[in-house]
Amino acid sequence: MKKVLISAFGVVLCALQSLVAQPVNLRKAVLLVSPSIPMPMRETAPRMLREEIAKRTAITLKQAEDRTRAGGVSIALALSGDASLFGVSVPARTGDDVAERKPEGFRVVTEQQGSNTTVWIIGDDARGILFGTGWLLRHLQMDATQLQLPGAVDVARSPAYPIRGHQLGYRTTANSYDAWTVAQFEQYTRELAIFGSNSVEGIPFHEDETPSVHFKLPAAEMRIRMSAICQQYDMDYWLWTPVTFELHDAAKRKAELEMHEAFYRQCPRLDHIFVPGGDPGDNHPREVMPFLKDLHDRLVKYHPKAKVWLSLQGFSVEQVDYFYRYLDQNKPDWFAGVVSGPGSPPTAETRYRLPKQYGHRQYPDITHTVRCEFPVEHWDQAYALTLGREPANPRPFASARIQGTFAPFTDGFVAYSDGCHDDVNKVIWSMRAFEPAKDITGILTEYSRFFFNPAVADQAAGGIAALEQNWKGPLAENGGVEATYQFWKTLEASQPKLAGNWRWQLCLLRANYDVYIRRRQLYEQGLERDANTILARATESTMDEAVTKALDVINRADKAPVSADVRAKIEALCADLYASIGLQTSVPKYKAKGYERGALLDFVDYPLNNRWWLTDECAKLKSLPAKAAQLERIKVLAAWETPGPGSYYDDVSNVSKGPRVTTVSDDATDVAWWDNGSSRARLSSQLFQRAPALTYTNLEPGARYVIRVAGYGEALLRVDGKRLEPVVYNREDGTFKEWIVPLSLTMDGQLSVTFDEPEESHLNWRKQSRISDVWLLKR
Repeated sequence: MKKVLISAFGVVLCALQSLVAQPVNLRKAVLLVSPSIPMPMRETAPRMLREEIAKRTAITLKQAEDRTRAGGVSIALALSGDASLFGVSVPARTGDDVAERKPEGFRVVTEQQGSNTTVWIIGDDARGILFGTGWLLRHLQMDATQLQLPGAVDVARSPAYPIRGHQLGYRTTANSYDAWTVAQFEQYTRELAIFGSNSVEGIPFHEDETPSVHFKLPAAEMRIRMSAICQQYDMDYWLWTPVTFELHDAAKRKAELEMHEAFYRQCPRLDHIFVPGGDPGDNHPREVMPFLKDLHDRLVKYHPKAKVWLSLQGFSVEQVDYFYRYLDQNKPDWFAGVVSGPGSPPTAETRYRLPKQYGHRQYPDITHTVRCEFPVEHWDQAYALTLGREPANPRPFASARIQGTFAPFTDGFVAYSDGCHDDVNKVIWSMRAFEPAKDITGILTEYSRFFFNPAVADQAAGGIAALEQNWKGPLAENGGVEATYQFWKTLEASQPKLAGNWRWQLCLLRANYDVYIRRRQLYEQGLERDANTILARATESTMDEAVTKALDVINRADKAPVSADVRAKIEALCADLYASIGLQTSVPKYKAKGYERGALLDFVDYPLNNRWWLTDECAKLKSLPAKAAQLERIKVLAAWETPGPGSYYDDVSNVSKGPRVTTVSDDATDVAWWDNGSSRARLSSQLFQRAPALTYTNLEPGARYVIRVAGYGEALLRVDGKRLEPVVYNREDGTFKEWIVPLSLTMDGQLSVTFDEPEESHLNWRKQSRISDVWLLKR
């Protein structure tokens, strides 16, 4: 009897599971919209739902004015405060912790009543309706043959952090935004909302003097249109507006205030003004705070609930202390809070010192890879010199880690961005600020399902994660780069309809670019090793012949390049991206603002060996006075990275060639930006650290060692904590410093090498001392 009951229970359980798993077909669904939803969301959310479904399915949902006309299947939008919608009770839950009754919270639930099926989107407020609609769009299975939910759902969410946004600066500096139309800005703003964003930050002033050649509208007009878009989607409109003049100049101060007020008057919606204290800007807070008060007085004339924020970027200790004394003494009720960005005091310290009544917003740089706030750690030199600061840079797991580290000290973020290349990072930041525990792979799957199609959602999610893995560790050792390329190549062939999708194009560009750089690196560095072998065998009588032959070998990188098919694909994808989303990957071809601004096409063939440097160094040989001196210099060039048995060489910021380096520079890979990125200097000198640390083991006790350093400026060396005096000390680029290591320090077979940082705070970072190459030479 017991077995029979268990068997019967199993049958019932399977039947229930089958019932629950039945998809909810929405091809004939009708929209029902509560009249209590505030305008304009009452129109925006249904329109967003209809348009996004129509794009993917060619189905246009109809909207009914009462439940009787809805038929068997409906999608109903209602507020949690609604008792009923067109005579049907709105599903309600009891309890103190109900997401759909919290600000911006929502619930999506399927309900079966007889033959009628309703997918409810229940929001606490207009934004709850917006984000509930976004949840539904992210989870629908949509293509030419289907419009359905995979099964019954009951999901409720409310955001963990109230500020979740991104800067979309319509300015010349951007690598793509400046080429967008109003329709593209609305579409992108909508997509940010679908993935949980509630804020957009514009850049209205100080960029109009040099209009972009890509502008579709004058900047003054576009910034008003962006405000109107935010009004439609009930998203906060922020302004980033630095003060780049001296505030004690009364005439300029008055003109600035009048310019601001004129803009405030025109804006349909304006919620926050963010004035960075520095980057750019160089005013003391004693001038800044009264100026912010005057801004606020003008702002609230037209936008009574709007707020004013300040960052402490670039402030000295004295200026930071002054700011907090000002808050303590004046307790300004017009001041909203502090923004923490690059160059600000530590985020935790700011929250600790900031009185509780003031907000704290993060301004993270999610757009750059080097020379930035959150650089790619241990990035291979080959990527740093070619992909540069603004490539397609999906960093889902790094983004989640960074966001999770700083978010608890803030009320949220509005991220710095200069283009669409960081699109995946935007989604990760927004979704994790909404739901901090949300699975990263799950986010990528939703991203791929919505922007690509359900058929490739899981595969594309894995492919995006693989692109991040391409950037982990030494490139030559990362065989996954080839696998990722083959993966995306196969996926591309299976999805020809996605060829015009700009997000798809970004993924393909990265997969092709990464593998091309890896193949070039392996090939070109092999040529360099062959050339150095030829130079190492030179004698005084064969020097000229050896130099000619060595240069011919190393320059085969230009004469007989590798993977021409992949190179052509990169060129084609860059053209496609310029056409589809205005991405400017080249200064001469696509009129990028500058070579640092995403112009990766201009560096796709930048040397990954030292052929330019070697050519220049060999040309200098004839200036040396004697054959012996020429041969000595040739031997130095040939043995630069191979100093011989018992000796060691480290390129201190190259993860492929610095095995003894234990530090990472503040900027992960500090790249010296010389000659618009096309420097002919030795590659190792273009990456550096200020104060590297190195550890040596298995040294020969009693052997005499010399430490040699290449770099620029000072190098205050310590060995095992002991400061040594140099025997050679040249400060110019391309020259050496040397120290003799006391025998007593090598008797244990180990050495610890460190460098004290010289006091150079008065110098621009480009003029500060740097260290690029370190040798431990056995004599």
